[in-house]
Amino acid sequence: MFLNYTRLVLMVVFLLVPSLLFAQAERIEQKLQAKLDALFKQSSIPGVSAAVAMPDGKVISVTAGWADKEAKKKMAADTLQIQGSVGKTYVAAIALQLIHEKKLNLDEKVHTYLCHQQWYSKLPNASDITVRMLMNHTSGIMRYELDPKFIADLTKSPTKEWKPAERLEYVFGKKPKFEAGKGWDYSDTNYIVLGLIIEEMTGKSIEDLIKTRLLEPLGLKQTMSTNRLTIPGLAQGYAGPQNPFGGKELMLNADGSMIVNPQFEWTGGGMASTTADLAMWGKLMYEGKAFDASMLPIMLQGVKAPMLGRDAQYGLGVILRPTPHGKTYGHSGFFPGYMTEMMHWPESKICVAVQVNTSEFQKVKPRLTQWAVELAGVLK
Repeated sequence: MFLNYTRLVLMVVFLLVPSLLFAQAERIEQKLQAKLDALFKQSSIPGVSAAVAMPDGKVISVTAGWADKEAKKKMAADTLQIQGSVGKTYVAAIALQLIHEKKLNLDEKVHTYLCHQQWYSKLPNASDITVRMLMNHTSGIMRYELDPKFIADLTKSPTKEWKPAERLEYVFGKKPKFEAGKGWDYSDTNYIVLGLIIEEMTGKSIEDLIKTRLLEPLGLKQTMSTNRLTIPGLAQGYAGPQNPFGGKELMLNADGSMIVNPQFEWTGGGMASTTADLAMWGKLMYEGKAFDASMLPIMLQGVKAPMLGRDAQYGLGVILRPTPHGKTYGHSGFFPGYMTEMMHWPESKICVAVQVNTSEFQKVKPRLTQWAVELAGVLK
């Protein structure tokens, strides 16, 4: 009799637990949606997608607005958006894997790896920069993609496929921002050089390395490299009438191709995904699942990065920021027509990702980092 009663109780519990967990997840989703809707109403953006990777690995997605205003297509959980500079996190993860495998030395001079390239000596601080300086933006090398001549050349030949050295030509022979290791300045060029080193060391393309070493093993099926003119499932991007990259407000042509080849970003960004995949990526990376966990403290050794906000620091492909809910690890991203924010809270083991399909900063109110913080606050 006692055994039968115990079995009955266990059976009831077994049946109830999934229902209770489902109801709890549904309540959280409703709260996240309400918060996202409130934030969306404060802005004048076309659309937004947000996702939260929970401590147990479950991902909850919410959306608002349009993926394509003209086509009256709503933003959806399976809509892809370009991540911009958040793509550096994948490149950093590959570098950390190679450092752990003793194939790459964090404090080795870069010329050790690239001195055989005829152009290498033309880089600012060429003889003094190290791999670490590339990864934490203390090299003193300026940004190639903001050079007016590069923007003019990109607009003139929007479908061009860029070779790495062609990107670097825009900084050749220029005076560095500061002596190597003696300052901080964010620069995509650092990660272009890092990408060259990685391909030199492995003999493989960075796209293949990201796919085989990260995306496939981690099950990130809705993340891809933006090394092509057409990205299936991509939201229309709204860059504004003053968009210097291509000179048009809409980033997608009628046939779905982009008005400029996003391949130019390469290892300075170079990724697109659903927001759900992005939130899961942040959780996996910042919990040491994308590389050997012993490398996590090394990645999180930050240097002061004042232009990223008060008390912000930059580690090896990661922005470290304090928030009202505790410290965060993450990254921000910009690409014409798209902006991204990814923030992971290590104490609570949640990661929030937010993506909007506009790059007009003034239309996003409050700033995107605050959206992530407020969405995280729903779970507190």
